[in-house]
Amino acid sequence: MNHAKLSSDAAGGKSSPANFLLDVLTQKYMSAILFISEKLKAIFSQIRKHFDSKILLDERGDVPGWVLVVLMTTGLVTAIWTIAAPRLTAILRNSLDAMNGIR
Repeated sequence: MNHAKLSSDAAGGKSSPANFLLDVLTQKYMSAILFISEKLKAIFSQIRKHFDSKILLDERGDVPGWVLVVLMTTGLVTAIWTIAAPRLTAILRNSLDAMNGIR
């Protein structure tokens, strides 16, 4: 694809030094992005090879334990909220009433 031709077409058929410079800078920018993305791909590939070792593949984690922790935490929060809700509501209402009295 000829970027100089695109610039001249976009400018109404007239090619200007500014359009040419813009095209050159765009090409350099795109080349730099391509270079960086290729380097990042290589780095991430090496990281993946490092972490895909046999030790990590054999470890499956403790999913039932995490489910139990989440359920117990949810139950505790619900129980505490049920007990403390009236008092928390009263505290919030008193605070808001005190703020309305400042005006």
